[in-house]
Amino acid sequence: MLKKKTNAAPRSAQRTGLLSDMARTSFDRRAFLRGSGLAIGGLAAIGATGGTVTRANAQAAAASAVQTVKSVCTHCSVGCTVVAEVSDGVWIGQEPGWDSPFNLGAHCAKGAAVREHAHGERRLKYPMKKENGEWVRISWDQAINEIGDKMMQIRDESGPDSVYWLGSAKHNNEQAYLFRKFAAYWGTNNVDHQARICHSTTVAGVANTWGYGAMTNSYNDIHNSRAIFIIGGNPAEAHPVSLLHVLRAKEQNNAPVIVCDPRFTRTAAHADEYVRFRPGSDVALVWGILWHIFENGWEDKEFIRTRVWGMDQIKEEVARWTPEEVERVTGAPGSQLERVARTLANNRPGTVIWCMGGTQHTNGNNNTRAYCVLQLALGNMGVAGGGTNIFRGHDNVQGATDLGVLADTLPGYYGLAPGSWAHWARVWEEDLDWLKARFDVMPGAESDGTDRQMMNFTGIPVSRWIDGVLEDKENLDQPNPTRAMVLWGHAPNSQTRQKEMKTAMEKLDLMVVVDPFPTVSAVMQDRTDGVYLLPATTQFETRGSVTASNRSIQWRDKVMDPLFESRTDHKILHMFAEKFGFADRMFRNIAMDGDEPMIEDVTREFNRGMWTIGYTGQSPERLKLHMANQHTFDRTTLRAVGGPADGDFYGMPWPCWGTPEMNHPGTANLYDMSLPVAEGGLTFRARFGVERDGDNLLADGVYSVGSEIQDGYPEFTMQMLMDLGWDGDLTAEERASIEAVAGGADKVGGVNWKTDLSGGIQRVAIAHGCAPFGNAKARAVVWTFPDPVPLHREPLYSNRRDLVADYPTYEDKKFWRVPTMYASIQTNDFSEEYPIILTSGRLVEYEGGGDETRSNPWLAELQQDMFVEINTRDANNLGIRDGSQVWVEGPEGGKVKVMAMVTNRVGAGVAFMPFHFGGHMEGVDLRDKYPDGADPYVLGESTNTAQTYGYDSVTQMQETKATLCKIWAA
Repeated sequence: MLKKKTNAAPRSAQRTGLLSDMARTSFDRRAFLRGSGLAIGGLAAIGATGGTVTRANAQAAAASAVQTVKSVCTHCSVGCTVVAEVSDGVWIGQEPGWDSPFNLGAHCAKGAAVREHAHGERRLKYPMKKENGEWVRISWDQAINEIGDKMMQIRDESGPDSVYWLGSAKHNNEQAYLFRKFAAYWGTNNVDHQARICHSTTVAGVANTWGYGAMTNSYNDIHNSRAIFIIGGNPAEAHPVSLLHVLRAKEQNNAPVIVCDPRFTRTAAHADEYVRFRPGSDVALVWGILWHIFENGWEDKEFIRTRVWGMDQIKEEVARWTPEEVERVTGAPGSQLERVARTLANNRPGTVIWCMGGTQHTNGNNNTRAYCVLQLALGNMGVAGGGTNIFRGHDNVQGATDLGVLADTLPGYYGLAPGSWAHWARVWEEDLDWLKARFDVMPGAESDGTDRQMMNFTGIPVSRWIDGVLEDKENLDQPNPTRAMVLWGHAPNSQTRQKEMKTAMEKLDLMVVVDPFPTVSAVMQDRTDGVYLLPATTQFETRGSVTASNRSIQWRDKVMDPLFESRTDHKILHMFAEKFGFADRMFRNIAMDGDEPMIEDVTREFNRGMWTIGYTGQSPERLKLHMANQHTFDRTTLRAVGGPADGDFYGMPWPCWGTPEMNHPGTANLYDMSLPVAEGGLTFRARFGVERDGDNLLADGVYSVGSEIQDGYPEFTMQMLMDLGWDGDLTAEERASIEAVAGGADKVGGVNWKTDLSGGIQRVAIAHGCAPFGNAKARAVVWTFPDPVPLHREPLYSNRRDLVADYPTYEDKKFWRVPTMYASIQTNDFSEEYPIILTSGRLVEYEGGGDETRSNPWLAELQQDMFVEINTRDANNLGIRDGSQVWVEGPEGGKVKVMAMVTNRVGAGVAFMPFHFGGHMEGVDLRDKYPDGADPYVLGESTNTAQTYGYDSVTQMQETKATLCKIWAA
């Protein structure tokens, strides 16, 4: 489809005059300006003269003036501002946002090409269905009616849990919220999105350490770091603009950059210290560093005494990890780790950065907690330049997670408990009994013989939806297997066990794909009917809010009207809700903007309910004010200096406490006690009780500046306000709201800061200098997890049988509704036939499953071949030449045919493949199976066809970073 790079600029059919002439020749920017004869450069000048260099009168120029519209890049989570240039409704050009404190006028290759993502010719243009093996164009009404009728039939026959609603990190916040609400109204918790397979172990590990499962500081705050420790992350390729902030600290602070990775990445090329270690041995590596810190007394003893619980138990485990044992397990020399430990101790505050290299493991939750413990030991939490800076992958994976597109929570991380459902029913003004009746009940299914209320029971995670289809009914903790699958903004090639996924897709009664592109879902199965493709818009064809990795929320304005017959996600949701008969209930407090829900009303609705994490103060008006005044925010602190948002942190990073009228500025750095809570300061969250094993879990004698309680304290309730004598500070309206929540004035004591719809409890606590969620110690030991102290456990497919004996995996168990294998796999030795460790990761050119980026000609030209990186020694031993075709096969039999890249980026015995490719399956090109004109320019094998079984012991995160393979010449 593409030829190798050419000097000629691609010809655009959408431009005329000067641009068409220039498209046939080669021009650099200087030649362009010289040839145009224009005093002002770029597309704005051309648009201002009607698209040609002919003279235009004033009236014509005014009519064709180019408008600029601010949006946010739809790729990684840095949150770069895109300034779109629009003429007569057509997006004709773009610039990076120079005023944005996040990207500071920079774009990566993907961000620079997003216009083509919206205007791309390879998009799905109209609804289609598979009929007798052929793609047939249908109308929206026909699609909704046929899909809806089949779903209601399945619901009647097998219950609401037999339809799986798979959402997306590509929804904006409002759409994500509506998606989770929609699943509740349908009556299922079988709803999830990409966060399950990228950072669910982060959320679980971090939230269970100090309270919130998110990035604690920000990209910009890295400017203050004195040391930067990156493990299992490659920001130079995965989040390129973030590297600007890392390199600024390196330059201005002389901050050493330490990169720990099995592969010498483009990020490692910037490192002062590169540590190569064996995939899957993160805990051992971190404990090896901590061994030196504890051995030399370099830990922050006062910080640990006052703000950390359980560090003594950590020390007992770390003591076992001598330099010799660490080198045996990880391959990293003890002398190098001693140097790393000394560097971190001597350069504080330091920040820790991680990505999916640390999360996608069977013990991923142990990895993320070990990274947190390292920072707690060094006292690097709650300070500028410190924290855990967790770089999220998709543009709104943070927001979609916050808004509850998850199988185990409601919006705001309210758990699937009766009190949480009651809270959201109040927000929705819904009859709770009606909502309960939407869900299934399994009579006598609980271990004590009581009925299982599926409303309160965690759903199947997206990582395991395959098993929801393929497992026998008696092995599932739900009434019936999955019969219908809705893949909404999700790339299936980003998941492991592709061959089994193909089987599962073919077994479904119904499969629905909602996406701007058909995705690999359209071609990886051999169905002849029962598949529907519904064209969703991109985020540039709607408006709404989006949450960057640092928890800042930004407002996107609509760049252009929907192209072709595509429709916005929230409009499609409304159409389904109408079909199912609950649209009037679901949208009772949301006005209609023509024939789709009003986005701003959706924002205001979740503002009324998400008290837990402080998504309550960021009204649409405040968000739009920030976007319009980006230039007023400091590039490091993110605080506005003067201007209409004076004192706010950019994007009001959550928690932004109370109501919008309270005007809380947001919280730039979590757990920073040097600021009053009213100005963005915080303590560690008291969410684990007040005592454990006779020890105090509350902070010991430390507190936020200005706090009237000068010690640790539990989370705030109305009873606590009354005991303190602060309840008199509530307004009459706040007290009436609290009484309404409680069900009477005599029951108000039990209402807490998370369920008070007035925000009064939060307001009063903050007025007295206190954090609404309490003031506690972080817990280094999570007693509710399979490994309370993080342990090293060998991957299921390990070629180190000596270590399997010493550090075995878990026993098989059933959780998240499905049986999960651990020991029964690891017991088998596959290492003789499959000796090479296989890992995967990202490329700078593509994102996610790659459907949209491989459909973009500007990006597709940059990387046209799927490949495997093989160490020079391994390649020579296997008789493989650079650039030749090879087969890579995993121990479960999945194999891929790819190009060999012989390189020392990977160590001997390790192979790496990117995960952005699809459209080939085990050597077969599937291009002819795409709808006409909707096939990506670049196709290739998915690494996940060769990847294997393996899931985190807490979250069911898939393991993609440490399996085995064999490689041979094709």
